Amino acid sequence: MDKKNTVIGVALLLVAFALMYYGAKTTPRPPATPQIGQPATITNPLGNANQAPGPATAALPPTSVSDATLSSLNSTDQTAKFISLSNDFIKVNFVDFGGAIESVALKKYPAVKDKPEPFIFNQNHTDPILAFTRDSFPGADRAVHYTVVSQTDREVVFRAVWENRIEITRRYVLPPSNIPRSQGDPYQLHHETTFRNLTGQTQQVPHFNLDLGTAAPANPSDFIYISSGYDDGKKAEFIERAKMEGGGFMASIGFGSKEPTPKISNNSPIAWAAVEDQFFASILTPDTPGSGFVARRLEFPPLPGTTRPAQGIAAAAGFDVAPLAPNAEAKVGMSLYVGPKEFERLSNQDVFKLDQEKVMRFGSVFGIFSRILLIIMTKVHHWVGNWGWAIIITTLVLRTIFVPFTLAASKSSKRMQGIQPQLKELREKYKDNPAKLNQATMALFKENRVNPAGGCLPMLITIPFFWGFYDMLRHTSELRFAEFLWCRDLSAPDTVAHVAGFALNIFPILLTVAMFFQMQFTPQPSVDNQQAKLMKYMPLGMGLLYYNFSSALSVYSTVNALFMMGQQFIINRMKDTPPPAAAPAKNGPSGRPIKNVTPSGPRKKN
Repeated sequence: MDKKNTVIGVALLLVAFALMYYGAKTTPRPPATPQIGQPATITNPLGNANQAPGPATAALPPTSVSDATLSSLNSTDQTAKFISLSNDFIKVNFVDFGGAIESVALKKYPAVKDKPEPFIFNQNHTDPILAFTRDSFPGADRAVHYTVVSQTDREVVFRAVWENRIEITRRYVLPPSNIPRSQGDPYQLHHETTFRNLTGQTQQVPHFNLDLGTAAPANPSDFIYISSGYDDGKKAEFIERAKMEGGGFMASIGFGSKEPTPKISNNSPIAWAAVEDQFFASILTPDTPGSGFVARRLEFPPLPGTTRPAQGIAAAAGFDVAPLAPNAEAKVGMSLYVGPKEFERLSNQDVFKLDQEKVMRFGSVFGIFSRILLIIMTKVHHWVGNWGWAIIITTLVLRTIFVPFTLAASKSSKRMQGIQPQLKELREKYKDNPAKLNQATMALFKENRVNPAGGCLPMLITIPFFWGFYDMLRHTSELRFAEFLWCRDLSAPDTVAHVAGFALNIFPILLTVAMFFQMQFTPQPSVDNQQAKLMKYMPLGMGLLYYNFSSALSVYSTVNALFMMGQQFIINRMKDTPPPAAAPAKNGPSGRPIKNVTPSGPRKKN
């Protein structure tokens, strides 16, 4: 029976690790320039680049969509005019169709390692960033030509007229590269849309949505971190692209939808809204809260080497404008950040006053620990100049701080292991008397200074910090393309070669070896044979789990395991102070113990 249970347990353990390994394989590589083919072409362009604003404009017919549950990609009209504003950090490419932002080139972040071309946010998209979406404001959207009213090296202004009734002016201002930290950020531009009533009657401006951009996959497994979200002033909500895909294992057991979700929308107040991938984000912060949010699931052409359509996400923030009196105007102002998800930058309270650093996705439970550890790691990096060494030093500092807790837990486990034979005897002796067994067990614990919870409580204190560190390393844009030893990119697996098509990743192998020796040194409180056999497979399972994780996570986990192994080796060689022996009782002439008959109270004086 014991053998049968062991086989079943091992089988279940292997299945669990296989599922974790599959999940690890889906960890995305760093975003590169997506190679996703050509998006659908828009035909029947409206006017030309030099066309003067007419009394009215019309929208292009909607493009066809192969799958009705998905939004379609759009391309820019061939006659469109492009204008660029640039500082040392970004190059913002505007298009006159829609009077919006076609894309943003991030100059400090290459699309491909060791290549000069910058990463381009919103390179493939449904709409330009800050364009009116067609389903909310037809006749003013990306299909409409806007005239360039003025242009300088820091500002561009577009103009169009909607239905002969309302003039729409769109103004964009890019900050200089050396803007003081207290006054702004070089990745954040200011936008203002002005609606002016051209008639003698009150006019209603339709509710409209402004596009936030499109997050596109860079490789077949790059989907975990593609998401959109918003903050209603109280809490942030995020919608992962995977949530809109439908199907999968969870849907088969009754959790989630089996069918794809074309869009998710709500009417919440919008303090800020964002669309993001693993390392970069577009964050829109209106001067006055918006009035709705829409996330759309996208279908891209298959990536090279695949046949299944790639999946992405786009989002938009909604706004309402009060009715315009005759010849009156209304302005909608906002800030737009398009750049890296850098905590040190986004946590600048002088500029980002509404907790936009939440796009880092550190989590609501351990997020505070992730923030603290990222601040520490960043300061260490300023000192050592290498992110790999910064991870190692931060891990060692963290482990050193928690030595007293892990030492207490290890000593407790060691003592618990030492009394296992006595515990076994007690279970046999009092197997029919649970009350006596519990009483005798507590007496044994007290005699040997063993706290049953002593091995768990100290470790529980450390868990939030180490999980926060783990979570933080997955979202830090500074690790993208950072090198360390043989790792060419700390945000990707440390593959050094391929053997028969199998990637050879060094750090996960070192982690497996370190965990194997750590388990050999660690006392096992239980003598349960079955449990001991199952624990033998734990290092292999962890190695599989981490095999396709980023190098940063593998470095952290390997150093952590090596430290624990060395610490346990030292603890095992330390002599534990035995519990003090009870004082022997004094016997009288009859052989019986002498009772203490001394009065407890003070003596009375005669």
